[in-house]
Amino acid sequence: MRIRYKKWARPELEASLFYRDEPEKCKGNWKQEFENPSKPLHLELGCGKGQFIAKLAVENQAINYLAIDLVDAMLGLAKRNIEQAYFEANIEPQNIRITRFDIERILLILEKQDEVERIYINFCNPWPRGKHRKKRLTHSIQLEKYKQFLKDDGEIYFKTDDDELFKASLIYFEESGFEILKKTYDLHHEPIFEKNVETEHEKMFSEQGIKIKACIAKLKYKDNK
Repeated sequence: MRIRYKKWARPELEASLFYRDEPEKCKGNWKQEFENPSKPLHLELGCGKGQFIAKLAVENQAINYLAIDLVDAMLGLAKRNIEQAYFEANIEPQNIRITRFDIERILLILEKQDEVERIYINFCNPWPRGKHRKKRLTHSIQLEKYKQFLKDDGEIYFKTDDDELFKASLIYFEESGFEILKKTYDLHHEPIFEKNVETEHEKMFSEQGIKIKACIAKLKYKDNK
């Protein structure tokens, strides 16, 4: 998603207590960036404007959340949405951190010691052209990277509106040593999550009559040794 430059975004992010400006320095120590390091760590790749992660983190205080995006303007909006969600809930944003980084280079900021238990990938760029498909966040090349910091038996929660991307992703997961625990080609009529937190894109596509595809993929322990 393209978004206009926002001159206020960078100063606001740098002043935020839950934004981390140099994530490379946190590699291997992400749990210590939270007030309670003993909580499980979940990760969202490509958080966009942050509505999803804001609601998820507010409703699940027993989990620590890290959200990543590449664009300052987008993260600035995410920061404001997170602040608003926590303000309305009358709690402090102690279990959430956001950072700016290129997901293709994610191994520069995360490693096995970080013990990520779950990854969320919501409505990522489908990169339909053949030569660009390796850029997909669910491509086997990317999945192999995630395995370097995902805990044994860790999970990936994936949602998309794109039929071809979904079908290809199911193959990518299995090729990379993941087991498809649940899948659906119509999430809103065949729920597979305990509670589905709707994203901005999800709402938009649903209103257009586009069915939401989703799956839960679990990393097989025997393939991660």
